[in-house]
Amino acid sequence: MLNEQTITQLRTLRLDGMARALQDEAVSTAAAALPFEQRLALLVQREVDWRDDKRVDRLLKAARLKVSGACIEDIDWRASRDLDRGLITELAGCDWLRRGRNVLITGKTGVGKTWLACALGHRAARCGFSVLYVRAPRLMEELRVAHGDGSFARRLTQLARIDLLLLDDFGINSPSPGEQNDLLELLDDRIGSRSTLITSQLPINAWHAWLADPTLADAILDRLVHSAHRIGLKGRSLRDPRETKEGESA
Repeated sequence: MLNEQTITQLRTLRLDGMARALQDEAVSTAAAALPFEQRLALLVQREVDWRDDKRVDRLLKAARLKVSGACIEDIDWRASRDLDRGLITELAGCDWLRRGRNVLITGKTGVGKTWLACALGHRAARCGFSVLYVRAPRLMEELRVAHGDGSFARRLTQLARIDLLLLDDFGINSPSPGEQNDLLELLDDRIGSRSTLITSQLPINAWHAWLADPTLADAILDRLVHSAHRIGLKGRSLRDPRETKEGESA
């Protein structure tokens, strides 16, 4: 009776992790022989773990990753892709996010750019960083509409708060002058404090010409490319039947 009352009170206090621990027979049995301080520490740790798990779940849901199941542990390391294990291991530590650095992933269609980007986004969320995946053309359209309804400044502020903005399919469409200005505003809010991850079929040395306006191109690339980690994926498309899909054999 006392135990049920205690569990109800813990839930009222939103200490659901501790409540679950009290209901866990294995935990209760193991804790029975422990001194009070150690039993309390065990319950507190379960609460901390439960809150951490819930926060990660919220971050992953908010990230809207295109490939939700992608994770670094399933990376395909075949030699033909030219992936640098040392760099991926470094990125997995998430220090680049703490320093506000960018990651640029380039390669032909189908080589796994989006999958790898989502794996890095998944890792970032598990490390406690806020993440948002969006296709670059869709975001540019969203910002264009925001100009019309007066929400542009508010949307930029929201995007500026996101620790990792993952822009997929960068360089697919020729940007209008307005889109180039919006991109500059977006990146200027993030430089040095928030990270941006970009995937593109265009090699980085072609981005300046793609942006067309030399002045804006210089400003955009200075904020995007400077000190960024670069990953150039090679090999055949993973959609090729001769290749194995990402994550199935890694």
